[in-house]
Amino acid sequence: MEAFTIIYTLLGGLGIFFFGMKFMSDGLQAVAGDVIRKIINSITSNRFMAVGVGLLVTCIIQSSSVTTVMTVGFVNAGLMNLTQAIGVIFGANIGTTITGWIISIKVDKYGLLLVGLGFIPGLFSKSEKWQHLGKSILGVGLVFMGLQIMSGAFAPLRDNQSFLDSIAYFSGEHYGAYIASILMGCLLTMIVQSSSAMLGITMALATSGVIPYHTAVSLVLGENIGTTITAILASIGANVNAKRAARAHACFNIFGVLIMLMILPYYFDIINSLIPQDARFVAPDGTQPYVAQHIALAHTLFNLSATILFLPFIGQLAAFVTKITPDRSEKEVPHLLVLGDPMNMLPAASLAQAESELKKMKEIIERMYKLNREFWAKDEYDPKMLAKIIDYERITDNIHKEITVFLCYVMEKPMSHHQSEQVQAMIKIADELESVADYIERLASYRDRFKSNQKIEGESRTEFFQFLDEVWNFFELVGAGLMNGEVLDMPSIEAKSEELQLWADSMREKHLDRISKGTYLPVTALTYSDMVVALRKIRAHSFLMATAIENLNAKHD
Repeated sequence: MEAFTIIYTLLGGLGIFFFGMKFMSDGLQAVAGDVIRKIINSITSNRFMAVGVGLLVTCIIQSSSVTTVMTVGFVNAGLMNLTQAIGVIFGANIGTTITGWIISIKVDKYGLLLVGLGFIPGLFSKSEKWQHLGKSILGVGLVFMGLQIMSGAFAPLRDNQSFLDSIAYFSGEHYGAYIASILMGCLLTMIVQSSSAMLGITMALATSGVIPYHTAVSLVLGENIGTTITAILASIGANVNAKRAARAHACFNIFGVLIMLMILPYYFDIINSLIPQDARFVAPDGTQPYVAQHIALAHTLFNLSATILFLPFIGQLAAFVTKITPDRSEKEVPHLLVLGDPMNMLPAASLAQAESELKKMKEIIERMYKLNREFWAKDEYDPKMLAKIIDYERITDNIHKEITVFLCYVMEKPMSHHQSEQVQAMIKIADELESVADYIERLASYRDRFKSNQKIEGESRTEFFQFLDEVWNFFELVGAGLMNGEVLDMPSIEAKSEELQLWADSMREKHLDRISKGTYLPVTALTYSDMVVALRKIRAHSFLMATAIENLNAKHD
């Protein structure tokens, strides 16, 4: 009967722990959604920046597995190269160690207090930000309570001779026991699919006095290897670079543990010397009150040391995983947004991916415009240039469709009101960009009407190119808000939009006046009017895009 009590108490504590971790993670993600999106968008080829991104994102979402899976997804989509991904993974390994420090606090002292404090904002505050912050605090309290319950469940095991005999080998202070503990930690983490949960269980076992300090640290080293299975599973069916990123994560942790294994007995002493209290101290009630902090420090120091050691060799690690994961396909085109089911991704990460694709869409439209201007400026009609412009327009159609479908799936996930507004803003931006591309393609098609001697020359031609450039400058002014996250000067944008509208009306009137004087053939009136209307529509859709960008970049109150 005692065994049954231990099992259901352990499962109950583990359930509360998991529930608390989810509450804490969801609350932090909602509060820091904009931060995550901007952090992800800041990734550069600088390896230190990539490590910083992985560190900060993991600290916020409290899961290195989620960060690593997200990174694999980015590589699969072509939004991140292999070297950047490895840097983010290094940072994620450091970031996940904050979980150990959180759960190493005296759980029996703060659990119920934090649950009570976290409950208050949800009950009395109408601010969504405060409600999510309260949810995070409540989650931390539940984590502490879950650990306290698990520690209580394990307590009887320290006096159970049968159980102690069964784990006696793992408790030994020799390399055989260390390796066995590392392998056991790896296996259990692969099964549970959460290194945070296994870290919590390990700390509960050690604090209860069931396992010694050195066994707990060995288990944690194994858990670092076991957590890599999540990314490897996520890379199944992905492109070759995504597979390489997942394997780089596994190789990094395996190599790090192998190096640490060589000095493991000394490592235990180093950690013990850095914290005043002795990890092996046993209180009168049989618990080890100081061991949790030692485990947290061992976890942090291992991941930090491994990152510092391997950071100069990111290129070599990338070359190694490239060699063991050869590209067997003839040609592999990066997917647009084929990152698996968006329902398994963080809303903030999904928004960052969609924003990256919107930027790509704008860049394609820029190339489309430059080609269109060159097409009109040439004296001779070039059908190949028109075909290329039409091809660009088809590409923007596809991007628009995939972004919209992707974001509609994202909207099915629980998210904050602010994130929901950002999703709607991105869908609107995609719509307006696609409309701009449509009118650029339409404007190019009007060039077909001037293949014969009917040409736009003189003042009308000069005015057309001036207006073409001014409209495009307006589009670029608005687009800067998307590309750089800048706050748009909406009064100035409104004034410029009205100015362009009046300019378009004036151009058509002037051209009709010139036709009445016999300067141009009457047949050019309709075409010239269509050309001006197309540019005016680009101006209108650019203005509508500005309002959506303003909502996208709005601060979270």
